Amino acid sequence: MPKQRITREMVVNAAFELARTEGMEHVLVKTIAERLGCSVQPIYSYCKNMDELRRDIERQAKAYIQDYLAAHIDKENLFRSTGQAYIQIAKKEPHLFRMFILQQREGISSLKELYQAETSPEIAPSIAGSFGISLAEARQLHLNMLIYTIGLGTIFSVSTPGISAEEIFSLQEGACQAFLNRLLINGGLENE
Repeated sequence: MPKQRITREMVVNAAFELARTEGMEHVLVKTIAERLGCSVQPIYSYCKNMDELRRDIERQAKAYIQDYLAAHIDKENLFRSTGQAYIQIAKKEPHLFRMFILQQREGISSLKELYQAETSPEIAPSIAGSFGISLAEARQLHLNMLIYTIGLGTIFSVSTPGISAEEIFSLQEGACQAFLNRLLINGGLENE
């Protein structure tokens, strides 16, 4: 039987699957080679260093999560379904979720910059319309819920046997109402 030619794409895909199923700490040259059924030499020839390979894995994880979210978002209920999709991916793919959430974000020096870099511009207008609030208030509500949901998702991704999704969704609903009430009681934004 002829020897299989190992490609860079095969190396990255094998590393991604290891990170996905076992966590980034298991992405080692030796474990990638074992997964591909080859020696470590092809791995070293395609990867200048492990940092480069980790960046490739992080890009693939980000794309995977974005595809998952896009497939699980209800356009009629964009805000709620996005938050719930984050929780679902945290449970379904805990290693990828943590990798996505904990990856380095360059050039971010404020929550406003984080919000602009990480969110879809179509969500704030949808929130404003759904709740009858200004666009600035919708962005603040969305940012508050993003922070809250990331925290819940992180807890959800590391708990075993696991917290029920219904409990998490209920907490999201309560937090949304509390953040919305705070905006309405205060007559707008505290930190515009």
